[in-house]
Amino acid sequence: MPLVTARLPSSSSQMPVSGADRARPGDIAIYLHWPFCAAKCPYCDFNVHIRASIDDSFWRQAFLAELDAYFERVGPRTVSSVYFGGGTPSLMNPATIGSILDRIATHWSCGAATEVSLEANPNDRSRFAALQSAGITRLSLGVQAFDDDALRFLGRDHDARDASEALDKAGQVFPRASFDLIYARPGQSVAAWQVELKRALAVVPGHVSLYQLTIERGTAFFDSVKRGAFAVPDSDLGADFFEVTQELCAGVGLPAYEISNHARSGEECRYNLTCWLGGDYVGIGPGAHGRISEGGIRHALRAFRKPETWAARVAEAGLGLEDDEVLGHGAAIEEAVMMALRTVHGLDRAFLRSRFDAEIESCVNRSRLKDFVDDGKLECDERGLRATAAGRIVLDAIIGALLA
Repeated sequence: MPLVTARLPSSSSQMPVSGADRARPGDIAIYLHWPFCAAKCPYCDFNVHIRASIDDSFWRQAFLAELDAYFERVGPRTVSSVYFGGGTPSLMNPATIGSILDRIATHWSCGAATEVSLEANPNDRSRFAALQSAGITRLSLGVQAFDDDALRFLGRDHDARDASEALDKAGQVFPRASFDLIYARPGQSVAAWQVELKRALAVVPGHVSLYQLTIERGTAFFDSVKRGAFAVPDSDLGADFFEVTQELCAGVGLPAYEISNHARSGEECRYNLTCWLGGDYVGIGPGAHGRISEGGIRHALRAFRKPETWAARVAEAGLGLEDDEVLGHGAAIEEAVMMALRTVHGLDRAFLRSRFDAEIESCVNRSRLKDFVDDGKLECDERGLRATAAGRIVLDAIIGALLA
């Protein structure tokens, strides 16, 4: 069956995006959530569902219908990026991906810099060429570890060799690629992580996401920890892992542009930057979230999580929304502070003035702000507010104090 050729510009014409660039006012990003996986990893708390069979045509039409409904709501925009997440979107039929990208390009303006990312399982590498032909320009690989024992513990269905082969293939097929790793695993030493990370950094295409293992309620790991099967490193050891990670990445030209994301200049994920720096994005699919501004009012959107419930709602109302919350002025500012401080760019004064007609000092606890600046954990100047390297280690506590 021939692929549907998306009308987005070819990947060869895509220009690098500077990490300092925020999406232009009025631009929009699009997130599409494919909720299906072959199996659920024990650490995963994402909206993932296992189905014996997938009716591709049914889900394709549901995605297209919700895209149509969102176009009716947000109107003509320029799309800065598209992101296929999941779930395991590399299991999607490439023709479905092509149809979705066609529909996006029909409704909205897409340019040479429109980034199209997709999350992929290393064992789906035989599909990479078809995914690229469908319109994907950036691949994000769920590697998670370069150690076979760790991969088995994490419930992954690939080994370290599979991961390496997938990275090689991604570099041959896609103009941009990234991969994820999980560290601070039970029993892992900082020295062992240094060895593993150095091995990983030797093959990083240009972007890598590095996450400390967290135990989320509702996951299989949560139950394991509760019954004492294993324990994760404490906060002090976790800080040691974090510091080593920052030092090694910065040393090879991959500084953090966000707490867990590292990239060479121009390789930052544009969709992520849109979310963190307060841009508009729509969420398509079961459980997807979005943020859109309408008439100066910020809306927080959340779709039904169960795929069948979402699809039924789309058929009935156009959008599969469970919640459409109007964020009050204070809540919208708090969200902007929390998200922007995750990035090295921080909270921009010009953005805060244009969006909220507000100053940084009026949005946070001034006394705590002064304390953190004096302590070297925050920097505040005419450009804005940002965390220092020392501040990023304890960022959650800092944000909590600033917004108390």
